[in-house]
Amino acid sequence: MAPPAYRRPIPKDRFSAAFSSLKTQTYHDPASRGPGSHTIRTIAWNPTGHLIATGSADRTLRIWNPEKPQVKNSTELRGHTGAIERVAWNPVKEAELASVSSDGTCKFWDVRSKTCVETVQLGGEGLTISWSADGSAVLVGRKDDTLIPISVPTYSASSPLPQATQTNQTLFAPSTPPTTILLTTGTGSVVIATYPALAPLHTLYAHTSSCSTLALSPSGRYLATGGSDALITLWDTTDWVCRRTLGAMVGSVRSVGFSWDGGYVVGGSDEGNGLEIAHVETGEYVCKVETSAPATCVAWHPTRYWLAYSGDAMGLKIVGAAGGTL
Repeated sequence: MAPPAYRRPIPKDRFSAAFSSLKTQTYHDPASRGPGSHTIRTIAWNPTGHLIATGSADRTLRIWNPEKPQVKNSTELRGHTGAIERVAWNPVKEAELASVSSDGTCKFWDVRSKTCVETVQLGGEGLTISWSADGSAVLVGRKDDTLIPISVPTYSASSPLPQATQTNQTLFAPSTPPTTILLTTGTGSVVIATYPALAPLHTLYAHTSSCSTLALSPSGRYLATGGSDALITLWDTTDWVCRRTLGAMVGSVRSVGFSWDGGYVVGGSDEGNGLEIAHVETGEYVCKVETSAPATCVAWHPTRYWLAYSGDAMGLKIVGAAGGTL
């Protein structure tokens, strides 16, 4: 995989003008099986940013070329019989995708050949998935708060690991080999644990109610968490101190992400309209993306200031893909 080509970071005082000049591209999926059925539940860019995957409630799993929005230029991956709950790309292989579904399976795909290379039975409805930085490990979470470690490339699953508390999302720390995992909980905390034993190392008391999502900045310096208290908290990973709390959201934070340079952060919610982009180092809100409906899923491009989001009936939208220089 070729190394990504990054652009220059944009300072805070120039970001709003530059980002507001970008044009938004819509990607409409005709596979919708009825009004409201094509709710996008997960989106993810591949490591190079040349492809973006969407997974929907109507079990549609599609790979889009962001520069060619027509559906004829996309690829539908078929095989799941339930809603697609989460997708994740192999960080070191630009064409390998994993998807978790309520049908009780985790599927691994080669998007170039449009084939499923392996199906792992989870023993229950799938909910979450995370992939280690070196591509060697996948951790899948079931809706009954049981975690399933999977080794790659053998795709062999280890014994299920039931959790004592509600576990909403997992995230590997960027170590090689993977030795640490972060778990969000229904109590509002983030548990930092060893991998694969899941022995607790430290607990961050991040939210007053359920913690639903988290993301690490590209450099690993900051951790962002989002909760049902409508807050995003930013943690310094050098000492695990909360540096900033962002309160512009009006509903539960369902997704959160950093820009490619780690300078900006945004959250997605199933309530309210608009996406508020904040400057990480100051906590100031610098720009707002107007949306016609709540945008639950957000994902920044890995090397550009392009922002993908879901929300309205039209499907996936990407700020920047329809024109702009960022």
